[in-house]
Amino acid sequence: MPISASRGGLRSGRKAPLGPADRVPTLPEVNKFDAGRGVPVATACDYKERNRPLPGAPLAKSAKQIKPLPIYILNGPTLNLLGTREPEIYGRTTLPEIGRMVAARAKSHGLTTVFRQSNHEGQLIDWIQEARMKGCGVILNGGAYTHTSIAIYDALKSLDKPIIEVHLSNPHARERFRHRSFVSMVANGVIVGLGAQGYLAAVEAMATLIKGQS
Repeated sequence: MPISASRGGLRSGRKAPLGPADRVPTLPEVNKFDAGRGVPVATACDYKERNRPLPGAPLAKSAKQIKPLPIYILNGPTLNLLGTREPEIYGRTTLPEIGRMVAARAKSHGLTTVFRQSNHEGQLIDWIQEARMKGCGVILNGGAYTHTSIAIYDALKSLDKPIIEVHLSNPHARERFRHRSFVSMVANGVIVGLGAQGYLAAVEAMATLIKGQS
């Protein structure tokens, strides 16, 4: 009679029944999920099971959930005096109040704002250049620089984002030197003569331009 080796020594050729340690797991057992540890018992499973997120794991953000860049709303010289400076021309709404108004309007479109004012030409140029990387567009009330600043014109010309020019009053109904605008030469649109409401109209227009790009 043939003999064979076993863990216990030599024995006859009869096959002994398999014990628990020798039994090959079946497919359902291989794919069985250990809920306590949150991991599969074995690695043999299809790709859908491998790629399924573990319980409690955060989901990756989709493209639609990416937060858009803010609208840069920049204000030039003497606009910090709004509310007290020639209210018969510029109105009594202050610049901080306009800032809150535009932030609320932008929020209604799922957008945010960066609202700034400076009396210095170079500072405005720095912010325009900053918007090249950090903004989705620029709304500019350049104040008196609108009519004089070739440097601001050059900065805006290098901006590959939507640009909207806004003025509280209507420059074309005022002194002749206010009739020329270097900003208008590069702006997508111009809103004038509507007072503080012109800023809100500019936000609406900017939201439309941004959605048109997406």
